[in-house]
Amino acid sequence: MQQIRIALRGKAILLMGKNTMMRKAIKEHLEKNRQLEALLPYVKGNVGFLFTDKDLSEIRKAVLDIKVPAAARSGSVSPIDVILPAGPTGLDPGQTSFMQALNIPTKINKGQVEVTIDVQLVKKGDKVGPSEATLLQKLNIKPFTYGLIPTQVYEDGFVYPPTVLDVTDDDILSKFLSGVQKIAALSLWTGIPSLPAVPHYFANAFNNLIAVSVATDYTFERSKDIKELLANPEALAALATTQTKAEPAKQETAAAAPTKAAEPAKKEEEEEEEDGGFGGLFD
Repeated sequence: MQQIRIALRGKAILLMGKNTMMRKAIKEHLEKNRQLEALLPYVKGNVGFLFTDKDLSEIRKAVLDIKVPAAARSGSVSPIDVILPAGPTGLDPGQTSFMQALNIPTKINKGQVEVTIDVQLVKKGDKVGPSEATLLQKLNIKPFTYGLIPTQVYEDGFVYPPTVLDVTDDDILSKFLSGVQKIAALSLWTGIPSLPAVPHYFANAFNNLIAVSVATDYTFERSKDIKELLANPEALAALATTQTKAEPAKQETAAAAPTKAAEPAKKEEEEEEEDGGFGGLFD
Protein backbone atom coordinates (compact mmCIF):
# COMPACT_ATOMS: atom_id res chain seq x y z
CA MET A 1 0.00 0.00 0.00
CA GLN A 2 2.85 2.38 0.77
CA GLN A 3 4.47 1.69 -2.61
CA ILE A 4 1.19 2.32 -4.40
CA ARG A 5 0.57 5.58 -2.51
CA ILE A 6 4.10 6.77 -3.35
CA ALA A 7 3.68 5.88 -7.04
CA LEU A 8 0.36 7.73 -7.22
CA ARG A 9 1.50 10.80 -5.31
CA GLY A 10 0.38 13.89 -7.19
CA LYS A 11 -1.70 11.78 -9.58
CA ALA A 12 -4.37 10.10 -7.46
CA ILE A 13 -5.63 9.67 -3.89
CA LEU A 14 -6.23 6.21 -2.46
CA LEU A 15 -8.91 5.98 0.23
CA MET A 16 -9.51 2.84 2.28
CA GLY A 17 -12.05 2.57 5.08
CA LYS A 18 -14.99 0.68 6.51
CA ASN A 19 -17.71 -0.09 4.01
CA THR A 20 -20.43 1.20 6.31
CA MET A 21 -18.69 4.58 6.60
CA MET A 22 -18.14 4.80 2.84
CA ARG A 23 -21.78 3.95 2.10
CA LYS A 24 -22.90 6.53 4.68
CA ALA A 25 -20.72 9.21 3.07
CA ILE A 26 -22.13 8.40 -0.39
CA LYS A 27 -25.74 8.51 0.84
CA GLU A 28 -25.16 11.90 2.46
CA HIS A 29 -24.11 13.32 -0.91
CA LEU A 30 -26.99 11.86 -2.90
CA GLU A 31 -29.02 15.06 -2.53
CA LYS A 32 -26.25 16.98 -4.32
CA ASN A 33 -25.40 14.25 -6.83
CA ARG A 34 -27.88 11.42 -7.43
CA GLN A 35 -25.47 9.75 -9.83
CA LEU A 36 -23.35 8.57 -6.88
CA GLU A 37 -26.05 6.02 -6.09
CA ALA A 38 -24.60 3.81 -8.83
CA LEU A 39 -21.58 3.17 -6.57
CA LEU A 40 -23.51 1.68 -3.64
CA PRO A 41 -23.86 -1.91 -5.05
CA TYR A 42 -20.06 -2.15 -5.39
CA VAL A 43 -19.17 -1.08 -1.84
CA LYS A 44 -18.84 -4.59 -0.45
CA GLY A 45 -15.94 -6.82 0.44
CA ASN A 46 -12.38 -5.55 0.73
CA VAL A 47 -12.67 -2.47 -1.48
CA GLY A 48 -11.50 1.12 -1.51
CA PHE A 49 -11.71 4.24 -3.67
CA LEU A 50 -9.10 5.75 -5.96
CA PHE A 51 -9.77 9.37 -6.91
CA THR A 52 -8.02 10.89 -9.91
CA ASP A 53 -8.48 13.40 -12.72
CA LYS A 54 -5.57 12.01 -14.76
CA ASP A 55 -5.54 9.47 -17.56
CA LEU A 56 -7.39 6.41 -16.27
CA SER A 57 -5.37 3.90 -18.31
CA GLU A 58 -2.12 5.27 -16.89
CA ILE A 59 -3.40 5.17 -13.30
CA ARG A 60 -4.71 1.62 -13.74
CA LYS A 61 -1.37 0.43 -15.12
CA ALA A 62 0.52 2.05 -12.24
CA VAL A 63 -1.68 0.23 -9.72
CA LEU A 64 -1.43 -3.16 -11.42
CA ASP A 65 2.35 -2.96 -11.84
CA ILE A 66 2.97 -2.81 -8.09
CA LYS A 67 2.75 -6.25 -6.52
CA VAL A 68 4.57 -8.03 -3.72
CA PRO A 69 5.12 -11.80 -3.42
CA ALA A 70 2.99 -13.68 -0.91
CA ALA A 71 3.32 -17.14 0.57
CA ALA A 72 0.63 -19.78 0.07
CA ARG A 73 -1.43 -20.18 3.23
CA SER A 74 -3.32 -23.31 4.15
CA GLY A 75 -7.03 -23.00 3.36
CA SER A 76 -6.66 -20.04 0.96
CA VAL A 77 -8.06 -20.30 -2.56
CA SER A 78 -5.36 -20.40 -5.21
CA PRO A 79 -5.80 -17.73 -7.92
CA ILE A 80 -3.30 -19.52 -10.19
CA ASP A 81 -1.92 -22.97 -10.95
CA VAL A 82 1.02 -23.63 -8.61
CA ILE A 83 3.75 -25.66 -10.34
CA LEU A 84 6.72 -27.18 -8.51
CA PRO A 85 9.55 -27.06 -11.07
CA ALA A 86 11.94 -29.94 -11.60
CA GLY A 87 15.41 -29.52 -10.15
CA PRO A 88 17.32 -29.48 -6.86
CA THR A 89 15.33 -28.40 -3.81
CA GLY A 90 18.07 -27.87 -1.24
CA LEU A 91 16.31 -30.26 1.17
CA ASP A 92 18.22 -33.02 2.91
CA PRO A 93 17.51 -36.68 2.03
CA GLY A 94 15.42 -37.02 5.21
CA GLN A 95 12.61 -35.09 3.46
CA THR A 96 12.13 -37.80 0.83
CA SER A 97 9.24 -39.40 2.71
CA PHE A 98 7.48 -36.04 2.87
CA MET A 99 7.81 -35.72 -0.91
CA GLN A 100 6.51 -39.24 -1.43
CA ALA A 101 3.41 -38.47 0.65
CA LEU A 102 2.58 -35.75 -1.89
CA ASN A 103 3.26 -38.09 -4.84
CA ILE A 104 6.23 -36.02 -5.99
CA PRO A 105 8.86 -38.09 -7.84
CA THR A 106 12.31 -37.35 -6.47
CA LYS A 107 15.86 -38.65 -6.38
CA ILE A 108 18.93 -37.99 -4.27
CA ASN A 109 21.57 -35.99 -6.12
CA LYS A 110 24.72 -34.56 -4.48
CA GLY A 111 23.32 -34.97 -0.98
CA GLN A 112 20.00 -33.21 -1.59
CA VAL A 113 16.51 -34.03 -2.79
CA GLU A 114 15.91 -33.30 -6.46
CA VAL A 115 12.49 -33.22 -8.14
CA THR A 116 12.64 -35.18 -11.40
CA ILE A 117 9.63 -33.67 -13.24
CA ASP A 118 7.41 -30.60 -12.97
CA VAL A 119 4.54 -31.25 -10.55
CA GLN A 120 1.29 -29.30 -10.23
CA LEU A 121 0.79 -28.81 -6.50
CA VAL A 122 -2.40 -26.74 -6.55
CA LYS A 123 -4.92 -26.07 -9.31
CA LYS A 124 -6.43 -22.65 -9.90
CA GLY A 125 -9.56 -22.22 -7.79
CA ASP A 126 -8.70 -25.04 -5.34
CA LYS A 127 -7.86 -24.54 -1.68
CA VAL A 128 -4.24 -24.85 -0.62
CA GLY A 129 -3.77 -27.88 1.61
CA PRO A 130 -1.60 -27.88 4.74
CA SER A 131 0.96 -30.23 3.18
CA GLU A 132 1.32 -28.10 0.05
CA ALA A 133 1.62 -24.92 2.12
CA THR A 134 4.31 -26.53 4.32
CA LEU A 135 6.28 -27.74 1.29
CA LEU A 136 6.19 -24.32 -0.40
CA GLN A 137 7.31 -22.73 2.85
CA LYS A 138 10.24 -25.17 3.15
CA LEU A 139 11.28 -24.41 -0.43
CA ASN A 140 10.85 -20.66 0.16
CA ILE A 141 8.49 -20.42 -2.80
CA LYS A 142 5.98 -17.57 -2.76
CA PRO A 143 3.66 -18.29 -5.69
CA PHE A 144 1.02 -15.66 -4.94
CA THR A 145 1.10 -11.86 -5.00
CA TYR A 146 -0.54 -9.04 -3.09
CA GLY A 147 -1.78 -5.96 -4.88
CA LEU A 148 -4.75 -3.80 -5.78
CA ILE A 149 -7.07 -4.86 -8.59
CA PRO A 150 -9.36 -2.22 -10.15
CA THR A 151 -12.87 -3.70 -10.24
CA GLN A 152 -15.05 -0.83 -11.50
CA VAL A 153 -14.59 2.62 -12.99
CA TYR A 154 -16.96 5.50 -12.14
CA GLU A 155 -16.93 8.43 -14.55
CA ASP A 156 -19.59 11.09 -15.13
CA GLY A 157 -22.30 9.02 -13.48
CA PHE A 158 -21.49 5.81 -15.37
CA VAL A 159 -19.98 2.64 -13.90
CA TYR A 160 -18.17 0.28 -16.26
CA PRO A 161 -15.53 -2.48 -15.99
CA PRO A 162 -11.88 -1.44 -16.26
CA THR A 163 -11.37 -3.68 -19.31
CA VAL A 164 -13.00 -0.90 -21.33
CA LEU A 165 -9.81 1.10 -20.79
CA ASP A 166 -7.91 -1.44 -22.90
CA VAL A 167 -9.87 -0.39 -25.99
CA THR A 168 -7.66 1.77 -28.24
CA ASP A 169 -8.55 4.29 -30.94
CA ASP A 170 -7.50 1.74 -33.56
CA ASP A 171 -9.99 -0.78 -32.13
CA ILE A 172 -12.80 1.77 -32.29
CA LEU A 173 -11.87 2.76 -35.85
CA SER A 174 -11.72 -0.89 -36.92
CA LYS A 175 -15.20 -1.60 -35.50
CA PHE A 176 -16.58 1.55 -37.12
CA LEU A 177 -15.18 0.67 -40.55
CA SER A 178 -16.53 -2.86 -40.23
CA GLY A 179 -20.00 -1.45 -39.55
CA VAL A 180 -19.76 0.93 -42.52
CA GLN A 181 -18.79 -1.96 -44.81
CA LYS A 182 -21.75 -4.04 -43.64
CA ILE A 183 -24.18 -1.15 -44.17
CA ALA A 184 -22.80 -0.56 -47.67
CA ALA A 185 -23.08 -4.26 -48.54
CA LEU A 186 -26.66 -4.41 -47.24
CA SER A 187 -27.57 -1.27 -49.17
CA LEU A 188 -26.16 -2.63 -52.43
CA TRP A 189 -27.88 -5.99 -51.93
CA THR A 190 -31.34 -4.58 -51.15
CA GLY A 191 -31.18 -1.55 -53.42
CA ILE A 192 -31.98 0.81 -50.54
CA PRO A 193 -29.75 3.93 -50.86
CA SER A 194 -27.43 4.83 -47.99
CA LEU A 195 -24.50 7.19 -47.50
CA PRO A 196 -21.81 4.46 -47.08
CA ALA A 197 -22.87 2.94 -50.44
CA VAL A 198 -22.50 6.21 -52.41
CA PRO A 199 -18.85 5.53 -53.49
CA HIS A 200 -19.93 2.11 -54.77
CA TYR A 201 -22.79 3.68 -56.73
CA PHE A 202 -20.33 5.98 -58.50
CA ALA A 203 -17.90 3.12 -59.17
CA ASN A 204 -20.65 0.94 -60.63
CA ALA A 205 -21.95 3.85 -62.72
CA PHE A 206 -18.45 4.49 -64.08
CA ASN A 207 -18.06 0.82 -65.00
CA ASN A 208 -21.39 0.96 -66.82
CA LEU A 209 -20.27 4.05 -68.77
CA ILE A 210 -17.04 2.31 -69.77
CA ALA A 211 -19.05 -0.72 -70.94
CA VAL A 212 -21.39 1.48 -73.01
CA SER A 213 -18.47 3.39 -74.50
CA VAL A 214 -16.68 0.18 -75.49
CA ALA A 215 -19.83 -1.30 -77.04
CA THR A 216 -20.70 1.88 -79.02
CA ASP A 217 -18.99 4.69 -80.90
CA TYR A 218 -19.43 7.08 -77.98
CA THR A 219 -16.07 8.04 -76.43
CA PHE A 220 -15.10 10.21 -73.48
CA GLU A 221 -11.77 11.05 -71.92
CA ARG A 222 -11.55 8.14 -69.46
CA SER A 223 -12.62 5.51 -71.98
CA LYS A 224 -10.28 6.65 -74.79
CA ASP A 225 -7.21 4.71 -73.54
CA ILE A 226 -9.24 1.56 -72.96
CA LYS A 227 -10.76 1.65 -76.43
CA GLU A 228 -7.34 2.21 -78.01
CA LEU A 229 -5.97 -0.87 -76.26
CA LEU A 230 -8.92 -2.97 -77.32
CA ALA A 231 -8.57 -1.71 -80.90
CA ASN A 232 -4.88 -2.69 -80.95
CA PRO A 233 -4.52 -6.34 -79.81
CA GLU A 234 -0.73 -6.23 -80.23
CA ALA A 235 -0.40 -3.34 -77.76
CA LEU A 236 -2.71 -5.13 -75.32
CA ALA A 237 -0.64 -8.33 -75.62
CA ALA A 238 2.61 -6.35 -75.13
CA LEU A 239 1.19 -4.70 -72.00
CA ALA A 240 0.17 -8.08 -70.59
CA THR A 241 3.62 -9.52 -71.37
CA THR A 242 5.35 -6.57 -69.68
CA GLN A 243 3.31 -7.02 -66.52
CA THR A 244 3.99 -10.76 -66.50
CA LYS A 245 7.77 -10.20 -66.76
CA ALA A 246 7.73 -7.48 -64.12
CA GLU A 247 6.49 -9.81 -61.37
CA PRO A 248 9.39 -12.36 -61.57
CA ALA A 249 11.85 -9.44 -61.76
CA LYS A 250 10.49 -8.10 -58.48
CA GLN A 251 10.84 -11.53 -56.88
CA GLU A 252 14.43 -11.88 -58.11
CA THR A 253 15.28 -8.43 -56.74
CA ALA A 254 13.87 -9.35 -53.33
CA ALA A 255 15.77 -12.64 -53.33
CA ALA A 256 19.03 -10.99 -54.42
CA ALA A 257 18.95 -8.36 -51.66
CA PRO A 258 20.03 -10.73 -48.84
CA THR A 259 22.76 -12.19 -51.11
CA LYS A 260 24.22 -8.74 -51.81
CA ALA A 261 24.12 -7.89 -48.13
CA ALA A 262 26.05 -11.07 -47.36
CA GLU A 263 28.87 -10.33 -49.85
CA PRO A 264 30.87 -7.96 -47.55
CA ALA A 265 30.79 -10.58 -44.82
CA LYS A 266 32.12 -13.16 -47.29
CA LYS A 267 34.98 -10.84 -48.30
CA GLU A 268 35.88 -10.31 -44.64
CA GLU A 269 36.06 -14.08 -44.12
CA GLU A 270 38.40 -14.40 -47.13
CA GLU A 271 40.68 -11.69 -45.72
CA GLU A 272 40.81 -13.49 -42.38
CA GLU A 273 41.80 -16.72 -44.12
CA GLU A 274 44.63 -14.91 -45.91
CA ASP A 275 45.94 -13.76 -42.50
CA GLY A 276 46.27 -17.38 -41.51
CA GLY A 277 44.45 -16.64 -38.30
CA PHE A 278 47.30 -14.44 -36.98
CA GLY A 279 46.04 -11.04 -38.11
CA GLY A 280 45.11 -9.91 -34.61
CA LEU A 281 48.36 -11.14 -33.11
CA PHE A 282 50.41 -8.10 -34.21
CA ASP A 283 47.78 -5.33 -33.71
